[in-house]
Amino acid sequence: MTDPMDTKLLLRRQISVKAVVTPLWKEDAQRQLQAQLNQIDIQIQQLDLQLQQVIGELRKTGEAQDLVNARIQEVQAQANNQKAQLLQQKNTILQQLDQVQRLEDGQEVDQGQVDNFFYVTKGDNLIQKMQVEILMRDGVIEEIRGTL
Repeated sequence: MTDPMDTKLLLRRQISVKAVVTPLWKEDAQRQLQAQLNQIDIQIQQLDLQLQQVIGELRKTGEAQDLVNARIQEVQAQANNQKAQLLQQKNTILQQLDQVQRLEDGQEVDQGQVDNFFYVTKGDNLIQKMQVEILMRDGVIEEIRGTL
């Protein structure tokens, strides 16, 4: 028979991952954000091209002009909505880029979370065991904070 004091329970927790701001980290963050901006610009260009193609095809259908104009307005409205969403995303990324540029070296910034499994036994402080974070500097773990 097993001793109840030896009973372990396997749990899952989210561990916060933080990074120390360094010139290398800033450069990498700016490069990633710029790539996202470039991708959005490409999507906007593709959307504009697709809109022009659809409008051209609608005009060639030979349907009544009023019906064609109504469809063109509908397609343009859909394209404008998509374009507005893309521009909103672009604005958000530009704000993030500005925030990255304002960060000072040595600051800690959130990088996300990772899952982790851990054991608990009777008498463990669950709150302490749940509060674990990893601190990285240029991709290398510098510190593990909390009770493992």
